[in-house]
Amino acid sequence: MPSSAGAAARPDIILSETEADRLSALATRLRGTAPQAAGLLLEEIDRAEIRADLDMPPTVVRMESIVQFVDEAHGSARTVLLVYPRDADIAAGKLSVLSPVGAGLIGLSPDQEIRWPDRDGRERTLRILKVRPPERLAL
Repeated sequence: MPSSAGAAARPDIILSETEADRLSALATRLRGTAPQAAGLLLEEIDRAEIRADLDMPPTVVRMESIVQFVDEAHGSARTVLLVYPRDADIAAGKLSVLSPVGAGLIGLSPDQEIRWPDRDGRERTLRILKVRPPERLAL
């Protein structure tokens, strides 16, 4: 788990009111089965700027956003759809927000990067390249 000093150095993030509430309930409910990711997600929610749903910038990573990012541990760009755990299917490019990487992506914008722990607790840098808003918002 990252130290509070590491969390303080993380980039600013933005979450919508609705998603902050849903993600908080989800992480709280799944603390027992996914303690690392649930704890990290709750830390991110606590430090996020919470905005009204209609005041969210379109380039912020939200649930159901398509995100292109670089995981510096691997060096290559990946594109994923950020989803709730029930919809996760890594083979189809659907990454759970309750995975270590998924929890690190939420709330970020292009050109932001974050030092984030993997499943083994090793820190790695995730850098956002591009965000496409959820289809339900891209009208």
